[in-house]
Amino acid sequence: MVMDESQWVPEREGTVSTKLLQKAGAAPFVPVGIGGFALVVAYGLYRLKARGKMKMSMHLIHTRMAAQACVVGAITLGATYTVYKDYLLKPAADRAQK
Repeated sequence: MVMDESQWVPEREGTVSTKLLQKAGAAPFVPVGIGGFALVVAYGLYRLKARGKMKMSMHLIHTRMAAQACVVGAITLGATYTVYKDYLLKPAADRAQK
């Protein structure tokens, strides 16, 4: 089977979408953080017109802080879930086997 060379991707290198899918499988809260970040940025752009007397710099700072809070929150939830899964569920399963 002959493959077109323009479609060939080295084994270690992948496209952005394949890397994101691999990361989502390993750490399911990564797409949650990316999605929250995108939602906050979209909302900030939507609210840009109706910011009133607020300075542009203050609006951008608040939007950045909210977007970072979404990402940090997703990382925290992921770390908490991993600790729960690795250290609280596994010992209970080990006790059940004994």
